[in-house]
Amino acid sequence: MDNLFFTEEHEMLRDMVRDFAAQEVAPLSRELDRSGRFPRELVTAMGELGLMGIPVPEQYGGAGMDTVAYATAVLELAKVDASVAITLAAHTSLGTMPLVLAGTEAQKERWVPQLASGSILGAFGLTEPNAGSDAGATQTTAVKEGDHYRVNGGKIFITNSGEAGVLSFTAQIVDQGEKRGIGAFVIPTDTPGLTIGPKEKKMGWRASDTRQLFFQDMLVPEEALMGSPATGFKTFLQTLTGGRISVAALAVGTAEGAYEKALRYSTERQAFGRPISKFQAVSFKLADMATRIEAAKLLVYHAAWLKDQGQDVIKEAAMAKLFASEVAMDTTIEAIQIHGGYGYVKDYDVERYFRDAKVLEIGEGTSEVQRIIIAREILKSVLT
Repeated sequence: MDNLFFTEEHEMLRDMVRDFAAQEVAPLSRELDRSGRFPRELVTAMGELGLMGIPVPEQYGGAGMDTVAYATAVLELAKVDASVAITLAAHTSLGTMPLVLAGTEAQKERWVPQLASGSILGAFGLTEPNAGSDAGATQTTAVKEGDHYRVNGGKIFITNSGEAGVLSFTAQIVDQGEKRGIGAFVIPTDTPGLTIGPKEKKMGWRASDTRQLFFQDMLVPEEALMGSPATGFKTFLQTLTGGRISVAALAVGTAEGAYEKALRYSTERQAFGRPISKFQAVSFKLADMATRIEAAKLLVYHAAWLKDQGQDVIKEAAMAKLFASEVAMDTTIEAIQIHGGYGYVKDYDVERYFRDAKVLEIGEGTSEVQRIIIAREILKSVLT
């Protein structure tokens, strides 16, 4: 597979991230999961390695690499710790890339170099209590008042928001009493009128920072608007497509990490005088896990490669996200089964992988939404 999608530069990045994950992330992963502590020191270290701005153009302080490289970094981190991987992924694909794609030159110069270096984290506010899968149902409003917008509303389940220095968010633009469409804004997180809620207590991704946001008469200057309402929201939807590739890569990494632990355990655990890997019931599980992980990885890298060629990847990203997330869930379940009773206790990591896997079928568009997108895309050629 590496020969299909990888250059020597990709291989060097993969090896660097793999070593970093093994040496720096792995020793902390159980403690981070137990305590729910945000891994600030790892974010700093990833910034120093250049991982916080992999796909960001060099002119704005990024590495100037492609989506294949970015997906590789997310995958390798997720093999060890999904919380660290989603922190990087949300910062990059959601917190940084909307600015790169739709920000004004002034917005880019102000924020992107800091984001690419990791000196500040980025967060992305889209989801609301009544606007999850239906992103167009945004109820947060931004009412034009002179050269400012008065913002009221809120967002939920926003990754990195308690640690971020900059926030992008969507709101219904209201000008002279009429709705003008959904616009996208970028603001510093110390803006008066923005309240950041307490950290959510989650089943998985426990070290990842997830919070609710409240906007109460928050005044935002008009230069904080990213493009027009039409272009800003369109860019956010494009961001979700790219984000699906990164979550799919995270899913493959989660699956691969659980599979590798199950494979190793199966060769060490003895039953009836021989390793349990010698029993067909176990070896067939391992064979199915390995096959489905390889298929998911191909879908992810194919979608990433097509995106790097400038092609429309709405269908491919949805397919990769749907299949990889379900493979991650199935693989972590089977990894626990292979471990038996040990798989249910925290001394073995597979129960953490299982808890981390479930959200992959929900975040960045549920499995049901992915099927809607795929069906719509494959029917286009028939109905047009």
